[in-house]
Amino acid sequence: MSLFKSVATFGGLTFVSRITGFLRDMVLANFLGAGAMADAFVVAFKLPNLFRSLFAEGAFTSAFVPIFSQKLVSEGKKKSVFFAAQAIAVLVVIVGLFVVLFEIFMPYIVNILAPGFRDDAGKMELATQLCRITFPFLLLISIVSFQGGILNSFEKFAAPATAPIILNLTMIFAAFVFVPFMPTTAHGIAWGITLAGILEVLWLYAALKRTDVTIHPYIHIAKIMRNPEIRLLFKRIAPGVVGAGIYQINMAVDTILVSLVGTGAVSWLYYANRLQQLPLGVVGAAISVALLPILSKYLKAQNTEEALKTQNKAVEYGFLLSFPATVLLIVLAEPIVTLLFQHGKFLPSDAVKTAYAVIAYAVGLPCYVITKALMPNFFARGDTVTPVKYSAVSFTANLIFNLVLMQFFGHIGIAIATTIAAFVSLGQYIIGLQNRNYWYFTRPLLLKMLKIAFISILTGAFVYGLYYILSASFGELLQHKIWLLLELAFLGVFALAIFLISAKLTGVINFKEILNTVKKKHDKF
Repeated sequence: MSLFKSVATFGGLTFVSRITGFLRDMVLANFLGAGAMADAFVVAFKLPNLFRSLFAEGAFTSAFVPIFSQKLVSEGKKKSVFFAAQAIAVLVVIVGLFVVLFEIFMPYIVNILAPGFRDDAGKMELATQLCRITFPFLLLISIVSFQGGILNSFEKFAAPATAPIILNLTMIFAAFVFVPFMPTTAHGIAWGITLAGILEVLWLYAALKRTDVTIHPYIHIAKIMRNPEIRLLFKRIAPGVVGAGIYQINMAVDTILVSLVGTGAVSWLYYANRLQQLPLGVVGAAISVALLPILSKYLKAQNTEEALKTQNKAVEYGFLLSFPATVLLIVLAEPIVTLLFQHGKFLPSDAVKTAYAVIAYAVGLPCYVITKALMPNFFARGDTVTPVKYSAVSFTANLIFNLVLMQFFGHIGIAIATTIAAFVSLGQYIIGLQNRNYWYFTRPLLLKMLKIAFISILTGAFVYGLYYILSASFGELLQHKIWLLLELAFLGVFALAIFLISAKLTGVINFKEILNTVKKKHDKF
């Protein structure tokens, strides 16, 4: 499967998951608003996700997928699956013990994670209860990530990309079905999170069966740890755990600091970040997930020329899809937030404060996406140490700017600090890859990126002008959600038309090349 088709498959389904995620967040905003209960729930929702890149998508997958993909090429399916069974056994034991410890010490953990809740005993107690309900999701999502890594190595991207849709739909279901039987609305939705983890494990188990892969339980942990391949895996995981740990400390610091800003700030940043995550998840995650097994196989075959071309395409696709999204998020932040979240307990003042954070986050979006496109170049070579060093530098930058900017801009300052850290991270990856001669910017790639930036800004200017005219002419009418939805839909179609026409005229998009790429198959290894 080509990189384009892999990204399109994973990205398309991720887009669907993000849309259902917005439906979920609309339900959350309606039921929870942006007050004390919402802040407590957001902390409980974030807690297992703070560690999922430590045990799931990050450290484990980045080390496991290259080894598993290369074993498929050199040793075949049977031995690779047996190796996977041993790896998952160790993962379940480690994460299971971690979850048990957190459940025991949860009051202390919440006290550290959200110190701003200390002045409200009821808020602190609610957050602790909710965290105990949601934290087992970490073990379940770690298993899901492992299952997804195997499927991705077989170039089966659809089922893993569909799994988050289960989470979103289950949480929506829980809001309407579980809530009437629970002490609070937040309790009902929290139980929906854990249920979703169980359903996702079952969903990917069925997908593996369809791929003729069965992971048999393997309980001889001591024997497993004597396996040199498992030792190699954990040798590569160790730096990734440190790197992911730095990232998660970074996220935890953001949560700690924003909890000190005041009631509502945790929720404003959460909803703003959710908007940023739509293009980041659809584009950045799709490229990163699709690129890692492809690069691993090319490098295993010592086909460095194709590896370089594939990397360039990944950067090009990332910028092509993220920069226009950045411009539109900046131009239309307030009406988008108003449409999606301003209803029920989520007030107009909450929408305005969330929109400012959206703009601050959006500026760093292309940096995040391109970094995700460059990161697999290290992992595919078995280098999990260098990204750790880069994470440490980015963390330091984020922390310093957080402490400074929040004094002047509150929750918006925390979003700005995150964006600055994204620029720092991207700069490190570009310089690091070029210094090692792993990858470099070619002149055609730079020229194409400049064209993409120009036509994106041009499109944004046209859209803003049209939005201003419509708002001035139909201001009162647009107070109604249905008309606001129609306005944004019209602006979206208008923006797409302007961008595609400009892209065609400037040669940014070659539709014939895309069609040929869709049909192209990768060489067999």
